Order: sequence, then C-alpha cells, then structure tokens
Amino acid sequence: MKTETIAIQVKDMTVAYHEKVVLHNATFDLKRGCIAALVGPNGGGKSTLFKAIMGFLVPQQGRVLIYELPVRKAQQQQIVAYVPQSEDVDWNFPVSVEDVVMMGRYGHMNWLRIPNSNDCQIVRDTLERVDMYSLRRRQIGELSGGQRKRVFLARALAQQGTVMLLDEPFTGVDANTEKAIIEVLMTLRNQGHTILISTHDLASISTFCDQVVFINRTVLAYGSIKDVFTENNLAMTFGGVLHHRSFYESSISHRDID
Repeated sequence: MKTETIAIQVKDMTVAYHEKVVLHNATFDLKRGCIAALVGPNGGGKSTLFKAIMGFLVPQQGRVLIYELPVRKAQQQQIVAYVPQSEDVDWNFPVSVEDVVMMGRYGHMNWLRIPNSNDCQIVRDTLERVDMYSLRRRQIGELSGGQRKRVFLARALAQQGTVMLLDEPFTGVDANTEKAIIEVLMTLRNQGHTILISTHDLASISTFCDQVVFINRTVLAYGSIKDVFTENNLAMTFGGVLHHRSFYESSISHRDID
C-alpha cells in the first residue's frame, strides 16, 4: 500500500501571548497535493496557527514539521509561502506592485538582493497569471481590495514554494477575484502543492477544498470534506464548545485505522 506524503504536520502545539494561551494542544496533518480549509470563529486561533507554521511565533510546546523538516529549515529552503490578512499590511508604504511580487524572490537571491533575468521573468509570469501585469508600476496603496489580494497571491507564487498558507484571501474581494484565486489554487493543487486557507465563506468550501480543519483555540476536528464538514462539527466549532476530547480521540482513532 502506497504511503501518502505528509506536507504539514502540527503535533500537540500550544501557543501563548504574554502568558495567555491562545492555541492549545493543536494537532493535525495535511497530505501533499490538497487544498484544506481552516474554519473557525474570529479569535479562534486561525492567524496564530498560520504564524506558528510560518515560524513568526514560537510554540510553548509541540512541534510543526513541513515535509518532515523543522519550520526554520523549511523556510530556508523557501518551501512555505504566506498570503497575510489585509490588516497585517501597511498599505501606505511606498512600494509598487512589481516590487511587492519581487519580494517573493528574495529568498532565492544573494544578500545584495539584486534580481537576475530569471527572477524578473518569474515576477512577470506570476503577475500575468493573476491578471495584474498591466498595473505593475502602480503603488500598492492605490489598488482595490481585490487587486491587493491578487498581488500578494502573485508574491507567494513567485516564491515557488510547495506549501501555501492564505489567511482570509476572500475578505473584501468581488466574485470575479474570488473565482480567479480559486482557479489558481486548484491548478497548484493539481501540480502537487499543499494549500491551507482560512475562510468564512462556508458555502464555497466544498466546491474546491479536499480537507477541512476546524479550530476554536484548539483543533476540534480535521479530515476530508466528505467525512468532517458536518453540521455537528460546525455547531461544535462556532458554538464555542472546547471540551472535545471524546470526539477528537475518536476522530484520531478512525484516521489511524485508515
């Protein structure tokens, strides 16, 4: 029997801010070549989880592995790309669309960060892929919400990582932009990329996601859309129920048997 490759593994991870635990004992894994939705209420730990996977936050306990590598080594190898929430970006910073996307190439450059012809071609290709090449000279602060999301997706694509994290990419965008982003993500999935995306758009999850991770200060359930994206799990997650041990252990046992 062929063993599927695990792209992201989070095991017993606890993260705290100023001694206040915001994510407790979180555990899940995602296989190579899937799109997974990260679903939970505001304040439930979604952004914290992303930042821990990216290495921006150091867990108090537990571990994160990317293709069996510690986060720091995965980052050094440019495996993981990140699209942040709009609120985490300073839109007044004077930088062009093209320069933002070129930042995705920094990890492939020397310390002088002078782009070569290959870097420039990759930036052009990714901007064309998200239909933003014609605005490459525009200041990032002059763009609409949907255009900004496309630019930061292009930056992540330019990095050429095989794992991508997107924090609320559909917030504040129009239907055409959401459709365009989903099409890009599905193409990446078919090429073997692993994508974790936080979203409040529950209606669309089953149309393009393979997996779901329910989170509310811990991981309540995770697995395939077919098996885990249920009314009971939605109620448990958004109802604020944190005493989930029996459900969680039964879910893990079922996965171990599989």
